[in-house]
Amino acid sequence: MTAAAIPAFDPPAERESSGRIPGNKGIWVGICCEFVEFLVLFIVYFVARAHFPDAFEQGTERLSRLAGTVITLLMVTSSFFIACSVATMRAGQRRRSLWWLVAGLVVALGYPVAKYLEIRWNLAHGIDGDSGIFFTVYYYLTFNHLVHATWGILGILWVLARHLGGGYTPDDHDGLEALASYWHATDIIWLVIFPFFYVLA
Repeated sequence: MTAAAIPAFDPPAERESSGRIPGNKGIWVGICCEFVEFLVLFIVYFVARAHFPDAFEQGTERLSRLAGTVITLLMVTSSFFIACSVATMRAGQRRRSLWWLVAGLVVALGYPVAKYLEIRWNLAHGIDGDSGIFFTVYYYLTFNHLVHATWGILGILWVLARHLGGGYTPDDHDGLEALASYWHATDIIWLVIFPFFYVLA
């Protein structure tokens, strides 16, 4: 990939409207609800960890750090590709924006595949929801995140369909920005989940 293939992000002064919040109000209400939901789940995590420190230390050692790392790379990479789709659309490069979005979808689809393989690995090693408090919290949090990511993938498909139909222009692409905002939020949540379960012991 050449340097020219990666879009340059416009400085704030050149954006279509200075200080404008990307996307729409509806998506930000949804993002706030998502953050509140996971904030409650993270509180549950810390309460459980405080009461059962040994279970959490031993549980982390039993999980596949490779699986967690692969999912992290998939989330971060797909977020980057979708950000590139937004940036190239702002620059008036519709075809390039479309290809970045397709790339973001392909990489994002790797997440449920990686999660499925991780669960198979877990079950083969005797790790299920009845394996202790650590794994109960682990499954509940990661499955919730997978649900939100699945909604995001469905959103990518919807935005891609609209993009293919010419539904976005450099001056009107709120739907694409809304998708990017939601996917970045879901990415950020995973970046918190990853160290909680796969790194901290």
